[in-house]
Amino acid sequence: MDLASFIEHTILKADCSLDEIKRICKEATQFNFPIVCVPPFYVKSTFELLAEIPTKIATVIGFPMGYSTTAAKVEEIKRAIDDGASELDVVVNICAVKSGMWNYVRSDIDSVVTAAHLKGKIIKIILETGLLTDDEIRQLCEICLEVKPDFVKTSTGFNGEGATVHTVERLKAFLHNQIKIKASGGIRTKEDALRLLEAGATRIGSSSSVMMMND
Repeated sequence: MDLASFIEHTILKADCSLDEIKRICKEATQFNFPIVCVPPFYVKSTFELLAEIPTKIATVIGFPMGYSTTAAKVEEIKRAIDDGASELDVVVNICAVKSGMWNYVRSDIDSVVTAAHLKGKIIKIILETGLLTDDEIRQLCEICLEVKPDFVKTSTGFNGEGATVHTVERLKAFLHNQIKIKASGGIRTKEDALRLLEAGATRIGSSSSVMMMND
């Protein structure tokens, strides 16, 4: 297995510097990571750094809490695309989920998916599974099956439990293999990544990508 081809080389910590962005772009080139995932603030700089390189840029929207208004998320998506992002990782409104406001949740997901797909971009819906019950995860997956994002993503890595084999297996069962799964949050070793891929993930988001490859 070419592990590197499944990895989104990620840096999303609050205090990351431009020098660190330059470093992960260099590492992506060195290890042939197909995607780097960076904060929205650095998308334009990353686009310039990768101008001659096929590595794609992902960024995060409504991150990491998810409780931004739908209009704010849509505007974030538009700006990120204008700056050079090819993929958008959008956090669901967990507050709305916990309040049982399922019509709002569906409308929120539908709006961000539409905003990305109208521009021909890939969108991943971050569920933050570590904060959700099985029933909430199931209902979110049912909405995603209707609205059709490109990926469902396990977690931000900032709130609650990150990606686990059990979570990926549940998502695979709920999504009936119709939507791809990105595992993210706490994935630090090659063994972690391989177990999650075997469980059904097709993307791995990690800030420990280089360590995995050196393993």
